[in-house]
Amino acid sequence: MPDLEPGKMPCHLAIIMDGNGRWAQQRMLNRIIGHQRGAETVQMVVDQAVILGIKYLTLFAFSSENWSRPRREVQALMLLLKKYIRNELKKMLKKNIRFNVIGNRADLPSEVNQILEDALDKTAGNSGMVLTLALSYGGRQEIARAASKIAQKVQAGELLPEQINEDIFASYLDTSGLPDPDLLIRTSGEMRISNFLLWQLAYTELYFTDINWPDLTINSLHEALWDYQARERRFGKTSAQIIQRS
Repeated sequence: MPDLEPGKMPCHLAIIMDGNGRWAQQRMLNRIIGHQRGAETVQMVVDQAVILGIKYLTLFAFSSENWSRPRREVQALMLLLKKYIRNELKKMLKKNIRFNVIGNRADLPSEVNQILEDALDKTAGNSGMVLTLALSYGGRQEIARAASKIAQKVQAGELLPEQINEDIFASYLDTSGLPDPDLLIRTSGEMRISNFLLWQLAYTELYFTDINWPDLTINSLHEALWDYQARERRFGKTSAQIIQRS
């Protein structure tokens, strides 16, 4: 595999971290152990993103649909989330990482929100990579929340309907202030985006791998990035236009 080119690294990398449960079941282990091993992979990917100079990393950690999972598994995931944030806060401060959260935080337990708020406050002044966790997140729900906020502004006379465009709408999304992802990686072999960043993925490059999340290695991450660097991103233009512009 050729070396990665620093100048062609995605500015924003988004990942659907899938396959923790399947990884555990294949080994006849409890699904919770799979989530614990998956947290170790998160640490590796965050470290690699910083080393590679990726400016934005967004991880789909817990979807709005995940609340329907068995109660014991949801509770274990919340405990694991609290442990991860507590353990990684020092690293985020040391490595100048700014922590960020998207999703419906009102659904999260109060003790989880307290830990999240502490990490958000303490890393707010950091100027390095932005690490975003999508928690209790759903793309359709996010779009509906944005539409509701805009409707309230229009009703209050603070915004005219004819003023609403793509930029205005995007400013009401959870990801306001973040660039759209350049590359989305999904592990575990599933080939869908599962209600993740529906608005933001319009021109994102998609990469699917059969590897379950706990088995993702530095080499397999680099392979996904190399595949991205080998692609031509046209954004509706022709290849000739891209070549001429470069």
